Amino acid sequence: MTAQSKMRAEVLEIPAAVDRLLTRGTTDIAAAAQAIRTRDPAFAVTVARGSSDHACSYLKYACELLTGRPVASLGPSIASIYGARLRLEQALCISVSQSGKSPDIVAMASAARRDGALSVSLTNDPGAPLGQAADFALDLHAGPELSVAATKSFVTSIVAGLLLLADWQQDSDLKAALYILPKALERATAIDWPEVRAAVGPHASAFTLGRGPGWGIAAEAALKFKEVCQIHAESYSSAEVLHGPVSIVDPGFPVLAFAAADRAEGPIAEIADNIAGKGAAVFIMSEKARAATRIDHVRTAHPLTDPLSLVTSFYAMIEADATARGINPDTPRHLRKVTQTV
Repeated sequence: MTAQSKMRAEVLEIPAAVDRLLTRGTTDIAAAAQAIRTRDPAFAVTVARGSSDHACSYLKYACELLTGRPVASLGPSIASIYGARLRLEQALCISVSQSGKSPDIVAMASAARRDGALSVSLTNDPGAPLGQAADFALDLHAGPELSVAATKSFVTSIVAGLLLLADWQQDSDLKAALYILPKALERATAIDWPEVRAAVGPHASAFTLGRGPGWGIAAEAALKFKEVCQIHAESYSSAEVLHGPVSIVDPGFPVLAFAAADRAEGPIAEIADNIAGKGAAVFIMSEKARAATRIDHVRTAHPLTDPLSLVTSFYAMIEADATARGINPDTPRHLRKVTQTV
């Protein structure tokens, strides 16, 4: 009998990790949200790399939809390499890092605070340098994450960010959806899309698609295809994929389209059907598609939380695919758990 991978164990722990965050992290998040309401920032900036940056892409859309404040991603090298100063007196800065130790992330978060931003960090170790660089260090409460590939810390980063936004905006509907999210995530861990694994199997490349908050999930999925299964994958907004990238699609080319139950679901389904009509093997988490293959998925109580159940099922799938390929999903080649760049 093959031993369960650490990645699989951590995917199965996602519902419990989210529940921990919602149980233990609310007081600190509420205090940060009150400070944001008092400051009333005109815009927000994010600081992150890798999976954490994909979480920030998700939160960018959520912040713009919920608060009307534009959000931009700051390149960490602006501070760590170039030493530039920025005009951030009216900004909220959200920095995200599982470890909280990467020097460039810490440098940019510190510089943003120095340059006038209200600084909030989301990290699994509030005592790490990134937490110390922020006005508010919010603990993800994900618990130890031993597999190199981030899973539960990615989901808890987004949940922490969504709860921060919900508290800031006093959005009772989103808060209620977050508090019942663990039950939906529990169901999502049981889905691992064998039909997608079979279609991806013989191919060296794939596309992942999303739109709005779901685009951050598509970016995370493309990273995990590369990181865990050594499959080249590229993520695109469904609005961009027909502007050039679709040229490489040939018969059977695998495409995975992440669709939440929001206003983008119909347009994503239309693009998925269009690409399926060109011979690609397109899979989508939506009942609105006709030519693309509709796959099992779990809907949640809010459009902004739907993509979290989809990425949970994706994590279950990618771990199963790596294991079937004889690849250890816990130790991707050339990678370490904590990446430190300057």
